[in-house]
Amino acid sequence: MSNEELFQAAVKAAERSYSKYSGFSVGAALLTADRKLFTGCNIENASFSLTNCAERTAFFKAVSEGYTDFSAIAIAGSGTDDFSKPCFPCGACLQVMSEFCGNDMRIVLSDGEYKLSDFLPKRFCEVSMK
Repeated sequence: MSNEELFQAAVKAAERSYSKYSGFSVGAALLTADRKLFTGCNIENASFSLTNCAERTAFFKAVSEGYTDFSAIAIAGSGTDDFSKPCFPCGACLQVMSEFCGNDMRIVLSDGEYKLSDFLPKRFCEVSMK
């Protein structure tokens, strides 16, 4: 799957966002190593701490279906339906990514492709706990 196809799947997932408080829709499209696609959208709550980001929604859906080996994720976010500006993953989402992905995990945004290590060069992971 090309980066553009992956990014468009994230845009489509953002259309299902439940973001009535912030008005900022986010979609994520997560690709497993064996090419299965899981999408997620942000789901807000009046008690903001209970909100779940699109990226974590996609990861949790995939893991709950037995998938833990991932190759790429695309993230699209906008408050105006213009997905041309990059929507960077938050710290909590990066930490979830680091649980399942190596430093070379592809992160596709509207302005190009990054690696997990670009956002989280020093991460807390299993090795940190020993």
